[in-house]
Amino acid sequence: MLDPKKLLRELFDTAVAAASPVNCMRTWLPEKPAGRVIVIGAGKAAASMAEELENRWGGPLSGHVIVPHGHGVACRWIEVIEASHPVPDESGVAAAMKILNSVSNLRADDTVVCLISGGGSSLLCLPADGVTLAEKQSITSQLLRSGAAIYEINCVRKKLSAIKGGKLAAACAPANVITLIISDVPGNDISMVASGPTVADASTPSEAFSILDRYAISVSDNARLAIESSRPLAIANSDIRILASSDDALLAAAALAVERGIAPYLLGDLRGDARALALQHAELALQIVAGTGPVEPPCVILSGGETTVEVHGDGRGGRNGEYALTLAIALLGHPAIFALACDTDGIDGRGDNAGSFVTPNILQRADAAGIDAKVMREHNDSYEFFRRTLELIITGPTRTNVNDFRAILIADVKE
Repeated sequence: MLDPKKLLRELFDTAVAAASPVNCMRTWLPEKPAGRVIVIGAGKAAASMAEELENRWGGPLSGHVIVPHGHGVACRWIEVIEASHPVPDESGVAAAMKILNSVSNLRADDTVVCLISGGGSSLLCLPADGVTLAEKQSITSQLLRSGAAIYEINCVRKKLSAIKGGKLAAACAPANVITLIISDVPGNDISMVASGPTVADASTPSEAFSILDRYAISVSDNARLAIESSRPLAIANSDIRILASSDDALLAAAALAVERGIAPYLLGDLRGDARALALQHAELALQIVAGTGPVEPPCVILSGGETTVEVHGDGRGGRNGEYALTLAIALLGHPAIFALACDTDGIDGRGDNAGSFVTPNILQRADAAGIDAKVMREHNDSYEFFRRTLELIITGPTRTNVNDFRAILIADVKE
């Protein structure tokens, strides 16, 4: 007998494992170069990538990587520094300066290995000349609450940074630079993962100003000057490799579904408003149940990518919670449909959960607990909704990040 929640959790765990450094670095990690090796990096997977690099290359190595609080692991040669995410703090600034200093005055026979993953934008924070940390914090917070897409947020971040948009790679010259990326960006635009510290910035000042205008965010004269002064950098001696992405996670989950006798229906990397996407997926699931969809039950709809949320309330939650709560409301407790929506890094927004389950009886349990799903959603309080209905999924930091993972399981209605 199929256990829907158990299967959904197995799909999620399999997706995360496919993107873990211990599994993905074995394929793409080059041979250890001769000469001195300096390891730097930032992101939710940076510490586990550094640990795996040490395991495979051995010493001697040196360097520093920055991770969010709680995402660190003990390394032998590489220093792991924890800082704030998603809004940067002084610890991140100090760590970024430490990284920049460690790659200054290198030689042509030195090699810098840069370990990059999602979350690196806020962690590797070094404001451009004249821009204060307080202003970067304010702009970042406003963009996060506005519903701006990650490529919009990172476009602005690069213009206001002294280290992103290829500036870190430029500081490494004349050394060789190897960048290893675990991508959390839909489409795997390497210039957008952690705002591309080792990738030339092709965006223009006018694009950044357009984004700020679109979301009605004002900036100081110094910030405006930093944006206007931003120019693309030429980067030489650079080797960039994507180790894992959402595609790897989805394909691994699809393979497991096939093993379990469930037909996978892959939608790939998706973006856009979390609520709107949930409504589309609810409609698709209901069509499949009715026999008018593109695949027959039993099946599972799989998707990744990164949605956005426009925050109006003062509740707690993240984009996966927003998606899951909207999905639950739209499905109206259909008995054949179960779902999971989680962030592969193990932390969804402001909660301590990776995401949550959606089950057929969840609205009934909410009513019994005296909570209104629609009211909770209007307050952006998905965390509390799923906490009180006992459907939170808590994994702790996974130390990788290929963004969202969503699975909608449609059981065989004939059973």
